[in-house]
Amino acid sequence: MGLDCSHGAWHGAYSAFMRWRTELAKIAGLPPLELMEGFFKPGPYGSLYFGQRVEDDLYAGKRARVSEGLPILWSCLKPSPLHELLYHSDCEGEIAADRCAPIADALEALIPLMPAGDGGGHIGNWRDKTAQFVAGLRSAAAANEPLDFH
Repeated sequence: MGLDCSHGAWHGAYSAFMRWRTELAKIAGLPPLELMEGFFKPGPYGSLYFGQRVEDDLYAGKRARVSEGLPILWSCLKPSPLHELLYHSDCEGEIAADRCAPIADALEALIPLMPAGDGGGHIGNWRDKTAQFVAGLRSAAAANEPLDFH
């Protein structure tokens, strides 16, 4: 079970797709996806959870204060074609044909900034996986077809 996209853009685990998009957001200078609208899940007791339980009231108060501003809304960021890909469902839907080329252009600019090494299972080389997704987007745009997620 995993994500398949039309036009050969992606085939792999949902978790690999999330790791890839998380890396894209980081490289693009965007906030961590885990803090963004559609991804943020508050930790225990409704506050931001940093992976360890801290009893100190000072830290608990700071965590609660930070979490008041979360999730970060996509609308508060400078619009980018990447937002549609980063916010997109990882298991269904489509990216319209007219949106594929702008997303491909934005992704292509990030390829040289991606890590040169291996991203692990279902990603392999970060740059190659990104180039594969770009090729799928361009194929969909050329055929005037949406990029399907299923």
